[in-house]
Amino acid sequence: MSAAPLLEIKGLGKRFPARQGRDPPPWVIQGLSFSVRPGEFLTIVGPSGAGKSTLLNMIAQIDTASAGEIVFNGETVSSHDARTLRPGFDRRIGYVTQDDNLLPWRTTLENVLFPLEVQGRLDQETRAHADMLVSAVGLAGFERYYPHELSGGMRKRAALIRTLAYDPPVILMDEPFAAVDAQTRTQLQADLLRLWELGRKTIIFVTHDITEAIALGDRALVLSRQPTSIAAEHAIPIPRPRDVRDIFALEGFAAVYDRIRTAIQ
Repeated sequence: MSAAPLLEIKGLGKRFPARQGRDPPPWVIQGLSFSVRPGEFLTIVGPSGAGKSTLLNMIAQIDTASAGEIVFNGETVSSHDARTLRPGFDRRIGYVTQDDNLLPWRTTLENVLFPLEVQGRLDQETRAHADMLVSAVGLAGFERYYPHELSGGMRKRAALIRTLAYDPPVILMDEPFAAVDAQTRTQLQADLLRLWELGRKTIIFVTHDITEAIALGDRALVLSRQPTSIAAEHAIPIPRPRDVRDIFALEGFAAVYDRIRTAIQ
């Protein structure tokens, strides 16, 4: 029997407030429903303007929903009132955005440890876990470097493990590798898969790149154009572990790529 969903999106809708004297704007997202199992790596692709970032913002509790609900481990967490939002839902939802958002006055290691310090959880065990993550992504030796002294790829790695260091059950990722070159992007994908294999976190990864969605995900959701809903769902038939450098040549890649591309078009 499959595990009960850790996260459920039920009939979710979003429209922004009307400006004074104007009609209400159209729905950005409407009637969107899906669920995510514990430990699943879910990728989401869709056309530009489909509201992918808006969806993650609602799940992360930094934006309100206009309709529907978000259920985390059986508890409804979505809110239609901005005053009752709970960003990060009590540290249970991590969020890796397109920008690394590293604090420029803190070193690499200090940035990674920052969430643990804020939460009052920095001790010998959590520091050792952070040190392990630093080594796992090739940042050993760069712990005392400041963000401006790091390459773009290094900054992305630091931002990723900063979220992993405080160990949230769910991690949202909004096109985190979009701004780097192709070679660095492939390496970051490999780093992410290696880190995911260590702890099997539940990840929702938004991307506009079909190849990336296939290389990383257990399952890919395709979003429709606005008002956005689920246009298609595709299980990724490629076994793990995967070598993202050879993803094009692996059996099953071409077929699922064509199905996702057709659904987007």
